Amino acid sequence: MNTTDEKKKELRKTIRQLKQILTPEASETESKTVFNLVESLDEFKAAKCIMVYWAMKDELPTRKFIEKWFHKKQIILPSVDGNKLRLKEFKGTDTLHQGDLYAIPEPIGPDFETPETIDLIIVPGVAFDPNNNRMGRGKAYYDELLSHLKCFRIGVGFRCQLIDEVPTDVHDIKMNIVVAGEVKTGVIYDAP
Repeated sequence: MNTTDEKKKELRKTIRQLKQILTPEASETESKTVFNLVESLDEFKAAKCIMVYWAMKDELPTRKFIEKWFHKKQIILPSVDGNKLRLKEFKGTDTLHQGDLYAIPEPIGPDFETPETIDLIIVPGVAFDPNNNRMGRGKAYYDELLSHLKCFRIGVGFRCQLIDEVPTDVHDIKMNIVVAGEVKTGVIYDAP
């Protein structure tokens, strides 16, 4: 394991411990704060098709945001299939089933065949930094997906997930902006 991998492993452990302290109420409050900031962005207002995630228990909750917007904007959710993410359109909670990995609810139905029409993607992460770097869980699902999508990328998380510096590798994809708790980083429009 190289030094970056070791740093990432240790950071994942530290962040996991910090998130365990959050109460469900604090988690929902931070989610509301984050998504109010997201909704205030011009890029969000202009977006017609948005990809977002259905939150795992330790991630920033997204359900209320998804339910608020799916009648007004096209909402795409990821579905894990082996080592890659498939994209599916969210049509309502009654069209979800328990996914194979992590038991995350995923939409039933055909794959979303036009990912190039996604205007904006809201990306979870384990940690973020002020330079809009993101560290995920280590499976590279989002880095692989983001390397093919040319849309505005918003990293979201709890305030405790925004740290001074995220260890990065060459394959890690930067966010255009990060919103963590009440903190919003500077926008980088030409993020690689």
